[in-house]
Amino acid sequence: MGFAVDALGNEIAGAPRVALEDVKLLAPLRRFRRDILCTGWNYWDHFEESKGKREGQDVDRPEHPTFFTKGPDVVIGPYDEIAYDPALSAKWDYEAELAVVIGKTGRSIPKADALDHVWGYTLANDISQRDLQRAHGGQWLKGKSIDQTMPLGPWIVSADEFGDPQDVRLQCLLNGQVMQDASTKQMAYDVATLISELSFGMTLRPGDLLLTGTPAGIGNAREPQVFLGEGDEVITRADKIGELRNTLAYRKLA
Repeated sequence: MGFAVDALGNEIAGAPRVALEDVKLLAPLRRFRRDILCTGWNYWDHFEESKGKREGQDVDRPEHPTFFTKGPDVVIGPYDEIAYDPALSAKWDYEAELAVVIGKTGRSIPKADALDHVWGYTLANDISQRDLQRAHGGQWLKGKSIDQTMPLGPWIVSADEFGDPQDVRLQCLLNGQVMQDASTKQMAYDVATLISELSFGMTLRPGDLLLTGTPAGIGNAREPQVFLGEGDEVITRADKIGELRNTLAYRKLA
């Protein structure tokens, strides 16, 4: 491993330099060995804001993290257009999230060792279709897996450079207006707990992507409700990472 890292460093040192504004950034992860792993209701203020707005699917506060998955074809780059088709859903919503990239294989990982399994951190927006999310028996896969709808990036910050994942300011802006603004200190279950609980009896492998949940401020929970439409610009921002900037553009999906 050390030889490979040294060799890569030598290649980079001799590579030509290109200005960031002159390149197109793609999603930092594009090929997955499994679905994208996700966490629901991981900020209690978000859990509480949606009470009575889950169309008969309300539950008590969970005593353990809530996990679900997204199909990998959702992923787009940090500045790509979000595919939007009103024929598919009338309730397009935003969810800014810190995402974790696993770097070390493990199963039933103790919480004390969990962060040693993290390669790095990035940003995602879990664009969701609330009507589809509710329409299939209360599970979330369908309303979270629409193609070309999850911005990811703009890059991965390695764990050693990133520092404490529970000290990140996370924001989502819609057409310039701040809709979500929170700290990862507010997570119901911290990143180490998520990794430990998710890996209980289940192997996590390098390259797995884990979304860690969204804070309060989603459009579905607002009065009046706010949903996304064609031409809307969604910015997802974190102080230790950077930002995603994506516009909804019509694509025929249905």
